Amino acid sequence: MKISYNKLWKLLVDKKMSKADLRKVAEIAPNTMTKMRRDEVVSINVLLRICDKLDCNIGEIMDVERG
Repeated sequence: MKISYNKLWKLLVDKKMSKADLRKVAEIAPNTMTKMRRDEVVSINVLLRICDKLDCNIGEIMDVERG
């Protein structure tokens, strides 16, 4: 399975928000942001906090591809 957070990065651009801004408002650890930049798996709790702060659902910030 492959994870992609490209939707999240595009959403941040639409909301005129930087990755650093997101990290601060969603209280995300720096190493977790690094994992996300590398399209690695992060905890569901982190994803839910991001969704809460951006007023969206998980499908709007990530994709999971099989193969």
